Amino acid sequence: MKHIVAKEVGSLLSRCTAPTRVSYASRHFKSSAIPRQQPRRQFHSTPALDVVKPYLLADIGEGITECQVIQWFVQPGARVEQFDPICEVQSDKASVEITSRFDGVIKKLYYEQDDMAKVGKPLVDIDIQSDISPEDEALLNDNDSKVPPLRPTPTGGEEAGLEVDRLDTKGAAGDAPPPPPPQTLPPKPETTSTPSEPKAPRTLGKHASLATPAVRHLTKELNIQIEDIEGTGKEGRVTKEDVQKYAAAQKETPTTTKSSTPAAPEPQAEDQVRPLTPIQKGMFKQMTRSLSIPHFLYTDNVDFTSLSSLRKRLNASKEKSQKLSALPFVVKAVSLALSKHPLLNSHLDTSNAEKPQMVVKAQHNIGIAIDSPSGLLVPVVKNVQSLSIEAISAEIGRLGALARSGKLTNADLSGASFTLSNIGSIGGTAVAPVIVSPQVAILGVGRARVVPAFGKDGELVKKEEAVFSWSADHRVVDGAAAARCAEDVRSYLENVESMLVQMK
Repeated sequence: MKHIVAKEVGSLLSRCTAPTRVSYASRHFKSSAIPRQQPRRQFHSTPALDVVKPYLLADIGEGITECQVIQWFVQPGARVEQFDPICEVQSDKASVEITSRFDGVIKKLYYEQDDMAKVGKPLVDIDIQSDISPEDEALLNDNDSKVPPLRPTPTGGEEAGLEVDRLDTKGAAGDAPPPPPPQTLPPKPETTSTPSEPKAPRTLGKHASLATPAVRHLTKELNIQIEDIEGTGKEGRVTKEDVQKYAAAQKETPTTTKSSTPAAPEPQAEDQVRPLTPIQKGMFKQMTRSLSIPHFLYTDNVDFTSLSSLRKRLNASKEKSQKLSALPFVVKAVSLALSKHPLLNSHLDTSNAEKPQMVVKAQHNIGIAIDSPSGLLVPVVKNVQSLSIEAISAEIGRLGALARSGKLTNADLSGASFTLSNIGSIGGTAVAPVIVSPQVAILGVGRARVVPAFGKDGELVKKEEAVFSWSADHRVVDGAAAARCAEDVRSYLENVESMLVQMK
């Protein structure tokens, strides 16, 4: 009896579980019939591969929309780390060094040297190979909405290996055929060598094509390619002396022997069309705005005799690099005068033409016009009212060195409340300086000259005089206000002891 029951129970169980096994087997069969390409599609769509990102040129302030690429520090294939320099760009005010935010490999440069790069547009493509902070990830995601993301292709080529990432529309199809294996290009046939051996390329240093803006400006004036010059500076950098030696060597090349036939006439020089440099563009915009200002000019002669005598005594015990010029004394005298006449240390706000207003500046931030190799620059000495004459001299020296090397920043060039142009450092006696909007006044200082004059008792004496030329905005400053300020400056410089007494 027990055997009969067990046999029927087993038969019943076999009938009940057979469909289940068949259904499981059919599902397993259908699942195994799907081509095993889904993991590969998931691999290609993971964010880990989308690491080649466009690195945008960030906003460098002051409303600048484009910059000129002065030089590249990297090339495609170069490995960079965080804060490594990528390139140097020149705006209409200063040169700025762009650094990397990530560790990775440069894949593509979007601009050539001397091209104009747009702010907010891709500068380079970088294969990011480091951890990304949440802030940087948000920035990159925002960039992806503007520029299609890039990823390496299966072929792995450096230039052809970047393509736009596409969505796989056939990823859900169970019967999708497997993708064809990657095709390999046939090897290129070797070109037959010519009988003449090619000239071996000259090996240059790591930074052989790098140079300061002053050196690049010189090469452009001499129409010389910087890549043709062998640099003797650090790591093969090209210096100003290298350019001059190369230009002299080009002129000394031996001339061909004279032939019996008459020499052909030399072609006449042709006109050259040159685009404005970034600094010239900035000056063009600023001076165009300044044309709307009604200027008036006020000039006066300032006796530098006592000031020069004081400077000689002070400089007798100083090193050459610490000697005081007349300029820091003039800057301090202007600051003391502006304390009495704050109207000339103001900005005229005309954003609302119907209700213009004056913004009287509490700080005396005096811009100093400097003639640099790249053009006229006006760095700013901040808080002159709280600086000593020695501190002002040191700051002018620092800003002048940065201007000559093209390393001034936007912070060094912004925020001026009054401008002083020392045209006397070049030459000339009088000048009609142009006001820099939104400022309302500017002072031009001519060269000090020894002139004959009459003393107190009518005797003939020598005096050292310089012409001070004041320009003011006649919309808000009248002639009497400018004359009173100019008289105070003259009094301070002709009686230096009175200026020293009032200094804080």
